[in-house]
Amino acid sequence: MGALIEGVRRVAVLRANALGDLVLAMPALESLRRAYPRARLTLLGTSWHARFLDGRPGPVDDVIALPPIAGVSSADGGHRAPESLFEELREHRFDLAVQIHGGGRNSNPFLKAIGARVTAGLCTPDAERLDRWVPYVYYQHETLRYLEVAALVGGTAEAYEPGIAVTGADRAELARVYGEPPPGLVALHPGASDPRRRWPARAFAEAADRLGRPIVITGVESEREVVEEVAAAMRRPAVTAVGTLGIGGLAALYERCDLVISNDTGPRHLAAAVGTATVGIFWCGNLINAGPLSRALHRPLVSWTARCPVCGVSGHDPRAGRCPHDASWVAEVPVDDVVEQAEDLLRGHSGTP
Repeated sequence: MGALIEGVRRVAVLRANALGDLVLAMPALESLRRAYPRARLTLLGTSWHARFLDGRPGPVDDVIALPPIAGVSSADGGHRAPESLFEELREHRFDLAVQIHGGGRNSNPFLKAIGARVTAGLCTPDAERLDRWVPYVYYQHETLRYLEVAALVGGTAEAYEPGIAVTGADRAELARVYGEPPPGLVALHPGASDPRRRWPARAFAEAADRLGRPIVITGVESEREVVEEVAAAMRRPAVTAVGTLGIGGLAALYERCDLVISNDTGPRHLAAAVGTATVGIFWCGNLINAGPLSRALHRPLVSWTARCPVCGVSGHDPRAGRCPHDASWVAEVPVDDVVEQAEDLLRGHSGTP
């Protein structure tokens, strides 16, 4: 473990990406909070981080929402950071700036330019070095990766599974939109930003019918088609929840569920973080980086598909370019296995006498 930095009053942490990325970083943020309990911890994030974390108990005191910056706060396009932004960030006089965003090719020059006394984070071989750093190697669990960064500056881990607080405002939002959820509710989340991570809609529908529980199917607006496809394939009625709740309201909904069955995506991480049991469908490479670390409440089902089902390109080399095909890499996960793990969790089995 690295030594604590003396005299730290302001800490900046760069993590400006998606929901699952934030959830997986929560143990590292908690670790930094414990290491510097009297410091103000600022997340350099985006506008959705600011909305979601405003007033929410947790390690983050405030959020600075960055504009779309290529390779820093935007994965698809964006611009160079304007000098006025760096001037604004330097005015905060950060004592410590931590990069838990990625390999550092774009993010490390950005972090160094905000003028913090000490920088720490991740570095690929071609990335600019920070004051304290660990190598970024693609196949490492994200939560453990960021805890390793926190340890560079004195952080210690007390928990490895992430946690997110559900607030009264979240529960009020859920009540306004859906009223009182039925007992025994199970949620399905059949979408994913990468179509290759999607278990077939018919498989979700069959698993839900076999469980015989009240079902809600969740998704963002861009996932409406697959949500409606699952609902149409089911023999039993289901509630669809598409674009009706913010992230806080979704957290409150998952909190009220007995189980969430989901692809490898941000909502599965959110459900786990609010304490709900999950069955997740993972491609093997993604399981290494983002799967649940415990099994009492979380059961990943793994697809060992090694090559694109269409063109045969290997998926195991992170340096290889993505092929143009969107065919599912997780379709081979059997419905029987998902139902078996779901029923086990619904019985409350924890592996202890």
